[in-house]
Amino acid sequence: MSTDAQPIALPVTAVTCLEDRALVERTAVLDLRPGVQRLRLGPVSALAVDRSLHAELTSGHPATVLDARIVRAWVPRDPRSSPADDSALRRRVHLLEEEQRDLGRVRDRLLVRLDLLGRLAADLLREIGRSAGSGAVDRPRWTGELDRADTERDTYGEQLRSTEARLATVEVELREARHTLHLAEDKPTELVGHVELTVEAGTAGPVGLRLSHLLPCALWRPAYRAVLDGDSLTLETDAMVWQRTGEDWSDVRLTLSTARSALATEPPRLGEDRLTLRDRSSAERRTVDVELREEEIGDLGPAPVLGLPGVDDAGETRVFRSPAPVSVPGDGRAHRVPLSAFTTPSGTEYACSPELSPLVTQVVRFDNRSGHALLAGPVDLVRGSGFVGRATLEFAAPGARVELAFGSSDDHRVVRHTEESRTSAGLSQRTLVTRTVRLHLSRFAAPGDHEERVVVLRERVPVSEVSGVEIRVRTEGCSPAPDAVDAEGIARWDVTVPPGGRRTVTLVYEISASSKVTGI
Repeated sequence: MSTDAQPIALPVTAVTCLEDRALVERTAVLDLRPGVQRLRLGPVSALAVDRSLHAELTSGHPATVLDARIVRAWVPRDPRSSPADDSALRRRVHLLEEEQRDLGRVRDRLLVRLDLLGRLAADLLREIGRSAGSGAVDRPRWTGELDRADTERDTYGEQLRSTEARLATVEVELREARHTLHLAEDKPTELVGHVELTVEAGTAGPVGLRLSHLLPCALWRPAYRAVLDGDSLTLETDAMVWQRTGEDWSDVRLTLSTARSALATEPPRLGEDRLTLRDRSSAERRTVDVELREEEIGDLGPAPVLGLPGVDDAGETRVFRSPAPVSVPGDGRAHRVPLSAFTTPSGTEYACSPELSPLVTQVVRFDNRSGHALLAGPVDLVRGSGFVGRATLEFAAPGARVELAFGSSDDHRVVRHTEESRTSAGLSQRTLVTRTVRLHLSRFAAPGDHEERVVVLRERVPVSEVSGVEIRVRTEGCSPAPDAVDAEGIARWDVTVPPGGRRTVTLVYEISASSKVTGI
């Protein structure tokens, strides 16, 4: 078996990014010789997980992979790498070396000029001697030329002395800096991995290789951008990808998965659960203990969907693919990768639930027409005026109704007041609790605003789950009566408010409990 000194390039061609790691696929074409041979491929990231390494030959060539392993070694860092990673001492050495080279060039130029001026003065003296011997005397011209030559020689000589003095100082500083660097730092090295592949081929010829392995330090999260234009909304689904695996991903096929490979896959242990029966005591038979419980109303879609995926509830794994090859540098920064986009009609309303918040919010409702589930994530909100803020999109199944808040309306104000009275009615000693809720809605309008606005107010009414407690909305005491009360006890009013107007909504409901009920 022979080992080639020059490694075979093994670029990254496809990446499957998971919640906290990535599955990297590499491809290459090998030119095999007959027999058993060992090939060196790479370089690859030193963070590659050894036990996840898998290599296979993709063509019909009669060849077999006998062994594949990752070997790592510390090698000097590429001198062309970014100088931002160098220390302050190393950068000082680089600056002193550059200054030394520049001063050396200046000294060489000054020496050449002084040599030329010396030759010029010699030629001038020779000419003066010949002219004086022949009787041609031109004292003013000779004096001026000699003075100019001496002046230039003095000027360049002073510059040469200054340059040599500075060059000597730089040489001393550079010697001290190099000695300090040698004592303080070793030569910069980095850990580089290569793949050693042992294959056996029956005949010579090219063969395709596909190699895959896991890498840590890579993750992705969903992100969205919602653009509201009148009665239509455009939702763009993107993926924010981070990776610092030690190598760049250039023009790769990117796949994004919600799988959580880090979770344990062992089935839960079965324990013994004993159920016992006992007779109720006389006190328990005489009373019914009730308590107030709050539940969040959830809606996953227009109809039950079998195998509905989830992100945090261990549901079915979902896979998203980038429509085009992408490049993700290994700098650890967030990079946005487009996945899908759709435009759909939307409905807009100004809604307020005073029990939860006194703000009137612009709520946009639309159907999920992306063809895939919308995972929970941040949304950048854009309207006609530009970027208006950021919201959170909840999980939504394909085709489900989605609600998205586009911020509060500052020209509205809602004040909520509640009153409660408790009485005992009749011989049955039934407890009667009457609650009155008043909602005061006001609107501040700008000059020139004459358009009325409909604000949807929602107030909840408790819903009883036991026969001993009855809850009734007194429509005769409400002003005005609710436009609708759904099965979850949510009362709704569509209130029309003119510019600068005020409206008051009153809700009255009764809670009637028998004498056996406690906890009201």
